[in-house]
Amino acid sequence: MEARVSAIAEQLLLIERELRVQGWWSEQPPSAQALASQQPFCVDSMAFEQWLQWIFLPRMKQMLEAGAQLPSVSGIRPMAEQVYSDRAAQAGELICLLGEFDRLIGGAD
Repeated sequence: MEARVSAIAEQLLLIERELRVQGWWSEQPPSAQALASQQPFCVDSMAFEQWLQWIFLPRMKQMLEAGAQLPSVSGIRPMAEQVYSDRAAQAGELICLLGEFDRLIGGAD
C-alpha cells in the first residue's frame, strides 16, 4: 500500500509540474464563489486547469498527508481529453499524466 501512496504522491507532483510548464499555473486563486461550485470539476465557475490546481491537487495532497482512504476509481483523463480536444498536442503530456493518476488510483498494475 505504501508504494501505491508514494507513486500517487509523485504523480501529483508531475501533474503540478506540467501545469507550470504549460503556463497554466496561477498565483491568483479563483474567487470564493468559484471555489464553492457544486458542479463536477467546477465547470460552471473555472477552467479545468484551475480546478486541477485549486481543488484536485490540494484535496489529494490532504488525503495523502492524513492517511485517508483514497478513492478507488478516477476518471479525470476523459474529462481532460474532452476539455483539451482543441489543444490535444499542447495538453498531451498533462492528459497522459492524468491517465496514469487514474490508473494508480484504480490500483491497476
